[in-house]
Amino acid sequence: MLDSDIEQPVRDEAPPPFLRRRRVRALLGGTAVLAVGAVGAALVLRDGNGTAAQNTSALPTVSVVRTNVTNTTDVDGTLGYADSYTVLAGGQGRVTWVPKAGDVIKRGERAYGVDGHRVPLLYGRMPFWRDLEQGVKGYDVLELERNLDALGYGDDMTVDRSFTYATEQALIDWQDDLGRTETGVLKADDVVVQPGAIRVTKLQVLLGGSARGALYTASGTERQVTVNLPVSQQVIAKKGAKARVALPGGKTTTGRISSVGSVATAGSTNAQSQTGQGTETATIPVYVTLDKPGSAGGLDGAPATVGFASDEHKNVLAVPINALLAPAENTYAVAVVDSAGNVRQVPVKLGIFDGDIVEVTGNLTAGMKVQVPKS
Repeated sequence: MLDSDIEQPVRDEAPPPFLRRRRVRALLGGTAVLAVGAVGAALVLRDGNGTAAQNTSALPTVSVVRTNVTNTTDVDGTLGYADSYTVLAGGQGRVTWVPKAGDVIKRGERAYGVDGHRVPLLYGRMPFWRDLEQGVKGYDVLELERNLDALGYGDDMTVDRSFTYATEQALIDWQDDLGRTETGVLKADDVVVQPGAIRVTKLQVLLGGSARGALYTASGTERQVTVNLPVSQQVIAKKGAKARVALPGGKTTTGRISSVGSVATAGSTNAQSQTGQGTETATIPVYVTLDKPGSAGGLDGAPATVGFASDEHKNVLAVPINALLAPAENTYAVAVVDSAGNVRQVPVKLGIFDGDIVEVTGNLTAGMKVQVPKS
């Protein structure tokens, strides 16, 4: 609803009429709210067709731009890390070293210790399930050789599915550097296999405990925001689409939708809820990966707000929201300044809002100067 116009007192002799400037801002989701501000723009504007008058207000100006504008829908989410893993031990002995919560472990680094020996992390899609030695063939051999090569031990080795003499020599060199017995045989429990680098989240074993079973939980190292998006709005979440992310402390960054869940979760209900309310409030998980992970600092489990693009208009004219005038109820205009400093009022129709700018149509061209309030 528009606030009533606020008349400013006239103190100069023979003053021109004041034009009341209404500053506009958009509520994400497409709802525009008008707030009346009093800016003394001392302009003579005779009609809506742009009759020129001398500019005596000396207000600053900005250019009309041609750009793409996107309307967004804001949904709250949680900032954290992608994926979730459990690090398991299946061997004998006792745990003699474990990492701390928050530690990041990369390929070749110690994931835990057993009986004084390091158990390193390797990258792969499946854990080793048998002893690997010369003559063995299979996908697990390929995983081992890929890791040996990435760690710098594959100069004379062909990375394939065959455990050859060259594979054995590369493994022996690695065992030597690890301080392990140089057997040329890799036992299934000699390493931990995960898809990539991991970040420790919670320990589940104490030093001296049995080296069998779950040792700790971990996540990936990629920063992401998880949003439970109402199913009714799932059309705005498309894999690969850009998104704006508001972080605690007033920081804003960008990201992309990395994946969209396919399983809906019923909304919360209680004894007083009507039948069917759970389906009406059902949500699906949407995961947004940050373009600049460092912008989130060390925050984990923190609230974040994701702005999903719900509508986009390309190659349109736009002006700052605070350049809009409201000369009458439900009508809008901008004050265009020509090269001689004269001002004319140009009626405009509003399109979609995008942050601090708004799409406009009217007798305008890109590069024209329009007045804005003094900051």
